[in-house]
Amino acid sequence: MDPKNNKPLFTLSVTAEIIGVHPRTLMIYENEKLVIPFRTKTNRRRYSQNDVKKLQFIRYLTKKRGVNLAGVKCVFDVFEKVEDKDLDPQRITFPDFVDSTLI
Repeated sequence: MDPKNNKPLFTLSVTAEIIGVHPRTLMIYENEKLVIPFRTKTNRRRYSQNDVKKLQFIRYLTKKRGVNLAGVKCVFDVFEKVEDKDLDPQRITFPDFVDSTLI
């Protein structure tokens, strides 16, 4: 993920609208430690562009590939290990996933 896209910009409701889910779904993903948003001083969630990309991939895995959240965790764990070798495991494993960028 691009480090310059880590700035926390989007609120919970805006992020949920971008992804096309109910805000509670994003809270479930947070509880499962799939995506942990930045918290403001007043404890409000803020999501970065990288968070949104990760959330889009989670939705792809769950809706298009039928992977449950435990499976999503496993996929992310494997990706993390392979990324250390400077490969793009997401693109290699799921070539049909289209990364829809925000900007």
